[in-house]
Amino acid sequence: MEAQLIKGGRHIDQRGQLLFNNGFDLAPVRRIYTIEHNNTALIRGWMGHEVENRWFTVVNGAFRVNVKSVTNWVSPELSDDGSVVFELKAGSLDALHIPPGHIFCLQALEPGSTIVVMADHPVGTTNDEHRYPVQL
Repeated sequence: MEAQLIKGGRHIDQRGQLLFNNGFDLAPVRRIYTIEHNNTALIRGWMGHEVENRWFTVVNGAFRVNVKSVTNWVSPELSDDGSVVFELKAGSLDALHIPPGHIFCLQALEPGSTIVVMADHPVGTTNDEHRYPVQL
């Protein structure tokens, strides 16, 4: 399975704005947290999971998310080569699903950008967090 963008939508009328994502099934989500970046030069990652799923949606600003599959978790290829790039922006409620077997890195495109991260396992239940230095 590859990373997938689940498109959200927006409805605007005289009452205001409604953001929605009717294609995103939240049933597997077990925890949720946010990450805020004030520094647009900071790249967070590479990070990844062999077992866990992650979903991302931006609620303020915008983020670039690079995603690539991994076959060697001990010494993965950490260059930008072969990565798929997603740009997530607030105002659409698009959700990016990153399945197990992938690494990713995040970079805010605007100061003060906030991204919501959802996971399908509670903290500490899988011992499945892989972190690597960014070499873009």
